[in-house]
Amino acid sequence: MLNDDRVAFYRTNGYLLVEGVLEPDVLAELRAVTDRIVATAEGLTDHTDILDLEDSHTPERPRVRRIKHPHKVDPFYWELARHPRIMDILARLLGPDIRMHKGGKINIKAGGHGAPVEWHQDWAFYPHTNDDVLAIGLLLDDVGPDNAPLLVVPGTHRGPTFDHHADGAFCGAMDPAASGLDFSKAVALTGAAGSMTIHHARLVHGSEMNRSERQRRLLLNEYTAADAWPLLGCGDFEDFEGHMVRGVSTREPRLAAAPIRMPYPIAAHQGSIYENQRATGRRFFESYSEPEKKRAEAT
Repeated sequence: MLNDDRVAFYRTNGYLLVEGVLEPDVLAELRAVTDRIVATAEGLTDHTDILDLEDSHTPERPRVRRIKHPHKVDPFYWELARHPRIMDILARLLGPDIRMHKGGKINIKAGGHGAPVEWHQDWAFYPHTNDDVLAIGLLLDDVGPDNAPLLVVPGTHRGPTFDHHADGAFCGAMDPAASGLDFSKAVALTGAAGSMTIHHARLVHGSEMNRSERQRRLLLNEYTAADAWPLLGCGDFEDFEGHMVRGVSTREPRLAAAPIRMPYPIAAHQGSIYENQRATGRRFFESYSEPEKKRAEAT
């Protein structure tokens, strides 16, 4: 599904949008499984190991902003992570031997209040021995310019790794003013449900609050070339090896020059990126305000 021109575009710009990756029946199952998991938020008073909740969440009016590590929650997501169409596309970008990074999440931006994600680079969270590292996003819903599409700044994957610290600790977000980037050049990755976004781990990206009445759900998985080893360690080695999704593993990491900043000291607020970014000093995107939260809770 990727010709040489599209591969060259990715190398230059750091992103792609590929339409029609998921078959209709697979998309329908993805939505159904996700709906079942989201429904378990009713009655919750705080985040869990599976669900990350919106600031405006209440037990009576549940609002989920993330399903964490979905491939560990339901086997359907693990099978989807190895979907042949996805693997064929990624093999063009990463080579024949591919590992799924241990992350993975479904970011959910409900209509009218879905929380923003500040500008950042995934590379700041998990640097590797080389930067054949990327993330895909599977669109569960049609995404237009009004319901918080993923925003990417083309070419930034070939530039520096920006500082993602505030008050001396990692916060998972850049200072947009200090970066010197022109965010007016950001591209919105819009498309029909079943499409797939791809962005390089060093590419600057983010998303604003969902201002529409339409939800936007995005399943994100990260993948690496098998010879890209995490500099923060692989943790459980058996689990690390179990994340091979195509080809064969290797014990010989490939070293390639890439600008790295280590994510230490750790973020003051642990959990998802939403929690990390609570410590961000300067924000770029408008957040769901306190008056709006109170009005929502009263209705």
